[in-house]
Amino acid sequence: MPGSSERQDVERPAPRFQAEIEVTHKIGLHARPSVVFTRLAKSFPCSIELDVDGSGVWLNGKSIVKIMGARIRRGARLRIRAEGIRAEEAIEALKDLVARNFDEEKKHGRTA
Repeated sequence: MPGSSERQDVERPAPRFQAEIEVTHKIGLHARPSVVFTRLAKSFPCSIELDVDGSGVWLNGKSIVKIMGARIRRGARLRIRAEGIRAEEAIEALKDLVARNFDEEKKHGRTA
């Protein structure tokens, strides 16, 4: 129609953030830390993926099966990336969780 203004939605790329951190937990991501990590990851609406030691294989950071199956040990370098709503917040929260050794020492009354 002449004179009608059609609104064109311009799709913006979803925000993407990435961080790298070393696993310092004495055992690595065994059952409890894997559950804590994936539970936190699932609390964010964005996609979250992990790459272990630069393998180039990105794992679903919300999948307990994928995280435990990766057998992530102490000293492993994790690249965590998130894309979408609250991606930057998710990266910071997950990076902080890894740095705090998944809060295991605090939870079990142990000191680092």
